[in-house]
Amino acid sequence: MKKSNLLLASMLLCMSSAYAQDASTAATPASATAPAVERSKASATNDRLLAAESAVHSNGQVTIKGKLVPYKATAGTQPVWDKDGKVIASLFYTYYQRSDVSNRDKRPLVISFNGGPGSASVWMHVAYTGPKMLNIDDEGYPVQPYGIRDNPHSILDVADIVYIDPVNTGFSRILDPKADRNQFFGVNADIAYLAEWLNTFVSRNSRWNSPKYLIGESYGTARVSGLAKELQNNHWMYLNGVILVSPTGLGIKREGPVSDALSLPYYTASAWHHKVLAADLQKRDLNDVLAEVETFTLNEFIPALSKGGFIDPTQRKEMAAKVARYSGLSETTVLQHNLAVPTSYFWKDLLRTRGQTVGRLDSRYLGIDRMDAGSGPDYNAELTSWLHSFTPAINHYLRDVLKYKTDVKYNMFGPVHPWDNSNDRTGENLRLAMAENPYMRLLVQSGYYDGATTYFDAKYTMWQVDPSGKMRDRMEFKGYRSGHMMYLRSEDLVTSNEHIREFIKKATPANGQAAKY
Repeated sequence: MKKSNLLLASMLLCMSSAYAQDASTAATPASATAPAVERSKASATNDRLLAAESAVHSNGQVTIKGKLVPYKATAGTQPVWDKDGKVIASLFYTYYQRSDVSNRDKRPLVISFNGGPGSASVWMHVAYTGPKMLNIDDEGYPVQPYGIRDNPHSILDVADIVYIDPVNTGFSRILDPKADRNQFFGVNADIAYLAEWLNTFVSRNSRWNSPKYLIGESYGTARVSGLAKELQNNHWMYLNGVILVSPTGLGIKREGPVSDALSLPYYTASAWHHKVLAADLQKRDLNDVLAEVETFTLNEFIPALSKGGFIDPTQRKEMAAKVARYSGLSETTVLQHNLAVPTSYFWKDLLRTRGQTVGRLDSRYLGIDRMDAGSGPDYNAELTSWLHSFTPAINHYLRDVLKYKTDVKYNMFGPVHPWDNSNDRTGENLRLAMAENPYMRLLVQSGYYDGATTYFDAKYTMWQVDPSGKMRDRMEFKGYRSGHMMYLRSEDLVTSNEHIREFIKKATPANGQAAKY
């Protein structure tokens, strides 16, 4: 695992709340202005014990691209069973169905996961693809009053969506205190139990005939890449597409010079945003500059790093000057790090003379440290900002708008560690699933200012998923001028959702179109 991903795992562990049991309480009558609500199979107590099965139904509508889209929303829980049929856990989900569609056989279903591991599905739910979105400003920063508003760019016009919280995230919990935690908390365990859960969900909701798509963000990209093969090979559920938002490495090896070099285009993008590049670079369009730096990274930087300490001193000096030019850092700093400056040092050093740090997951966000000296920021400026706006919004939305009444804390980040990262073959599993299924397509979306799962690393991942190049016409990459959650910037919310909309339409075959090479 890359150093940045290890940092994320550590950060999530520190932020995780103590393990607690949940509850689903009796419904409170809806106000006159709230959507009509129907509650079924819900607990009638307030004892903080999660109901294995529950559902609250409501109706809403949203205007998307100028057209009114009515929908039914279901917030509820569905059990996880062990191999003997005993309920051992329950997952919380929110399911949106366009209600003016009579034939679900032709209606795409998008299955959405976030990452962490240990993160709830809140992020894409109320900021990206769903019918509601945060009250934030156009760049993604918190505003008050907190809350939600209609999302005019939701993909609900072209697909139904279900957002799923894995065990110990959101309201989802282990119910059997004797259950082995190892069956939930690991790359392959996570994929196995979620595939079983999805089989039941698809069956209960009569969605076997629907075109189906998986979308995952951050660690969720490993989750959905593995699920593509698990669903196909062990549940015989074939997908039309997989969408990777800010993907991780998917188990694809990239140690040493390759790993060190892939961050450079991200450094360039961040430095360009903060206007610290040389004047001739600064006045050019970002995409034009990035194309130049990507070529340099592949053709010059990786070969130079491969020489290690045996690089010619003159070449070392020339290379340091170029890296400094493209990163906004000093040539001395680059030389002191043997040409490979760690991302954590970059976040601290880029704006050190201004007394500011830049965000890890989105370098547009600025932080201030106790002191300007040091090799890394005191905190993640972007994550604290996001928790500031997301936490009140999701609690208000689920409890007060969708009327899922409970006294249980919604885990933005839940206790899922230790997480077993061994035998991560999710990238290869995605390749094999695509090879076996001529229908399946892949869309990769990344923000240029993401320093945790950098956009050029995401490109590299996509390239390595299919080394043969035989499926490259079914894969596409889209980049945005924002960070890990590119959709928080209003301009990118529009374009990124439109890219998903186009992808779904492209990957949904015409009537009678056979799945064959």
